[in-house]
Amino acid sequence: MEKQICRDIILLSQKAADAAPEDAQIGQDLLDTLAANRERCVGMAANMIGIPKKIIVFDDEGTLCLMYNPVIIKSAGKFKTEEGCLSLDGTRPCERYRTIKVEYQDAQFRKRIKTYTGWTAQIIQHEIDHLSGIII
Repeated sequence: MEKQICRDIILLSQKAADAAPEDAQIGQDLLDTLAANRERCVGMAANMIGIPKKIIVFDDEGTLCLMYNPVIIKSAGKFKTEEGCLSLDGTRPCERYRTIKVEYQDAQFRKRIKTYTGWTAQIIQHEIDHLSGIII
């Protein structure tokens, strides 16, 4: 179900708790909300819909993907950029990596490890920052 976008800085600043299989509906709600906002958004974290759980969704070259409890375990190619966010007004400077390796759980809560590059890597980093309460 599509959810309203949270713009509450206090909630967005909170660190997220680990996700568990009983949080699967939150993952689906995030996917639905990202799909509904696809023209203006490429990724979302659960706190963006008001739920501080470690769940992200993102557009990976046209396919919407879901990750539970993602952690970046390796990164390379630091660069400076500027990003916007559906939960915030304007853009802000930040540092990102061109390549990241992420350990996460998939939709069935199976452990996965995958390497991402370029734009998709940048989106994932932005969303993982949300899970740590980092506001970009």
